[in-house]
Amino acid sequence: MGHEGLAVEFDAFERAGWRGRSEAYSRGVAPLTAHLIEPLLDAARVGAGGRVLDVGCGPGGVSAAAVARGADVTAVDAEPEMVAATARRLPEARVEHATLPVLPFRDGEFDAAVGNLVINHVGDPPAAVRELRRVVRPGGRVALTSWYYPGMRATAVFDEAVATVGVARPADVPERAPFQAYGTPESFAGLLEDAGYTEVRARMLVWEHKVDPAAWWTAIVTGTARTAAVITRQDPATIERVKAAYHAILAPHLTEDGQASLPAAALLTSATA
Repeated sequence: MGHEGLAVEFDAFERAGWRGRSEAYSRGVAPLTAHLIEPLLDAARVGAGGRVLDVGCGPGGVSAAAVARGADVTAVDAEPEMVAATARRLPEARVEHATLPVLPFRDGEFDAAVGNLVINHVGDPPAAVRELRRVVRPGGRVALTSWYYPGMRATAVFDEAVATVGVARPADVPERAPFQAYGTPESFAGLLEDAGYTEVRARMLVWEHKVDPAAWWTAIVTGTARTAAVITRQDPATIERVKAAYHAILAPHLTEDGQASLPAAALLTSATA
């Protein structure tokens, strides 16, 4: 299958995989991603009066922070439930259903565009960053985050548990995100440079995610797409074996209060359109 076919296949899985997961994501995974919101907005120079596009807005964390800065916010997401959640949360924002790499906006309509952990959920990252550059005015800013997979222990424990048990990945579940080809600071920066951006800067953000182990298991198996699909499609006995392996892998990360302290890492890349 060619590049275009793989991109379409990946996007189709993502659309189906995220359906109905808005509330679970908000409760479980959103607190992990919230660490990146303020650095993302700083990198895009979001401030009062700026016209900001939040692409892949999810339940609206980035949009809410941009509104708090006084920005004029437009938010979009590919999942209708996420759109509805953000619209309820932020009646002052313009919230629409839209999917990269085709956005329903004029050339240069925004002063800045931001995407928190969305580029790793699109089938064609080069087309996505070209589209973001199109809708941002010349001289405007674009800032994007993505997981840095080698340092992402907070979610890698699930992959390790699956591997320990020897669970086979369902045939229709993508083995990896297309963005992983750009998953280093240098290659992420190169992705934007190849799309015509200037003043490109990529940096690493590292933090500890402290969470209850049982709650984190629930968060991932109910509030994600690919990892959840691999685990929850197994028979009940196999799921319990994966869960036991997960808790065993988590053991070295437990603190005195029974919480797990897990390393998390993301890339933040920003540029001028």
